[in-house]
Amino acid sequence: YIGALGARVICDNIPGLVNKQRQLCQRYPDIMQSVGEGAKEWIRECQHQFRHHRWNCSTLDRDHTVFGRVMLRSSREAAFVYAISSAGVVYAITRACSQGDLKVCSCDPLKRGRSRDERGEFDWGGCSDNINYGIRFAKAFVDAKEKKVKDARALMNLHNNRCGRMAVKRFLKLECKCHGVSGSCTLRTCWLAMSDFRKTGDYLRKKYNGAIQVTMNQDGTGFTVANKNFRKPTKTDLVYFENSPDYCVMDKSAGSLGTAGRVCNKMSRGTDGCEVMCCGRGYDTTRVTRVTKCECKFHWCCAVRCKECEDTVDVHTCKAPKRAEWLDQT
Repeated sequence: YIGALGARVICDNIPGLVNKQRQLCQRYPDIMQSVGEGAKEWIRECQHQFRHHRWNCSTLDRDHTVFGRVMLRSSREAAFVYAISSAGVVYAITRACSQGDLKVCSCDPLKRGRSRDERGEFDWGGCSDNINYGIRFAKAFVDAKEKKVKDARALMNLHNNRCGRMAVKRFLKLECKCHGVSGSCTLRTCWLAMSDFRKTGDYLRKKYNGAIQVTMNQDGTGFTVANKNFRKPTKTDLVYFENSPDYCVMDKSAGSLGTAGRVCNKMSRGTDGCEVMCCGRGYDTTRVTRVTKCECKFHWCCAVRCKECEDTVDVHTCKAPKRAEWLDQT
């Protein structure tokens, strides 16, 4: 697609890019294609992590910021989105390098010769994921926008971008193949591989829970904790400046879509429970008939035949706020 239309035309028409990003886009159109694929993956991961929350990482069609005005507030949600998107770019580029999809990189060239781990010596072989290339390109591309301005929000974004990049590296694992008599591990060939992106998502979700509220320090070069009773943030902590809205009602200025119509779990006392999700407004119950596959049997060879079963379940959805209350917010 990019080849047919020309990199310059495509890159000039991507909204929201700064000059440095546009130049990288024109120079490495194949990498940009991988970044686009990676974007779908990290948005899916964000929505998985927050599926049971009032803010469910909802995206806006035809909005180049993807998440709309939610990103304007320097909240912990914005911190998470910057971290997971930065991680997604690293993951997508590194995977594309290993799969041979890119001209500029391949397997990690440094993983050559012999090495050792707690199980003894091994030979580097196979294709080690070239995570350092992924991190370098992601840093150059993603951070370019924040380096255009020297303000508090840019500093916050740069910090959270780095957290995301490092989170992917954290889950590199050594995979090995045994050689020797009947598979005995007298000789091993090993390579470094990235773990499933879900591990990065789970890790950053925990970092979101423990994110630290900060303010700028006096000389504007770093952060100090907003509450002196909390510890200072480390390089692996997500940081944010402003408290989040409660996301209960639609508030266009805060980017909140509200929870009216969201499905909730009547039995849960957690964030997906009707009391929390519906913000005390109550919920409607609808009887729904669902058709599912059941009584599946394996037939030799090689088919699985199932019956279709109907079951009736109650679906609970959050009530909308009263009209006057809703109008105040929009």
